[in-house]
Amino acid sequence: MSAVTTMFSHPFIDHALLAGTAVAVLCGLAGYFVVQRGEVFAGDALGHVAYAGAMAALAAGISPRAGLFLATMAAGLALGFGGARGGADDVAIGSFFSWVLGLGVLFLTYYTTHRSGGNGNANVNVLFGSIFGISAAAAAQAALIALGAIAVLLAIARPLLFATIDPAVARASGVPVRVLGAVFLALVGATVAEATQLVGAVVVLGLLAAPPATAARLTNRPWSAFWLSAALATVAVWAGIALSYAIPAAPASFTITAVATSCYLAALLFDRLRRYRVRAHVIPGPSIP
Repeated sequence: MSAVTTMFSHPFIDHALLAGTAVAVLCGLAGYFVVQRGEVFAGDALGHVAYAGAMAALAAGISPRAGLFLATMAAGLALGFGGARGGADDVAIGSFFSWVLGLGVLFLTYYTTHRSGGNGNANVNVLFGSIFGISAAAAAQAALIALGAIAVLLAIARPLLFATIDPAVARASGVPVRVLGAVFLALVGATVAEATQLVGAVVVLGLLAAPPATAARLTNRPWSAFWLSAALATVAVWAGIALSYAIPAAPASFTITAVATSCYLAALLFDRLRRYRVRAHVIPGPSIP
């Protein structure tokens, strides 16, 4: 108890928990649809877009936050409208992915040779995040942005689920499937941009994909999995922050994704054991005379 009290006595822990909780809920809710729509590759690509956007902003001498949001949301819209069914196409993503990686290298080279003297840790912060270095104002801003994005996601959640389950019927029913898919990917871009500042562009996919994949293993009810995904992402962030505080050598981006991945592996094992028991009960073995 004294260790817990000591941990919560540090203001940087409060800031990390505030921003981390808001972003975790957003990642869990948006990630549920990312997994169900088969757009995990798009989420991974947007993580690299976030890196390229941040480095472009730093090379231009402006705020990396502006570069993060502009690049990821624009890329999300482009991928959404470029897909044939209102979603991202794997071939388009693969081509876009390689081009963005090249841009990231270009901007990194320019930044390190011309402007890195102003902020030498910026490249590392973009790659791996800095959840313990976030200020009170930045934490409040992250929470407000996450709440706004969550409100937008909840507003489109029902038609988005319809378009995810059966896009042909949804289109015939008047649902703007293509526009809805593009708006959703732009929202995923904003989610990735906000999460990158906390856990980094390299591992943001772990927070976006592992909790919803875990929830899908635990329940087949869409809305139950939707909210369970947010809860699991929040648990991963809180546990990851506590572990990183207790083990200073372990960065928070690692511990958060490690907890999220461990939860998925546990859910996978549980699901397989449950399926095995069901099969054993339905198809009994041969009787022995």
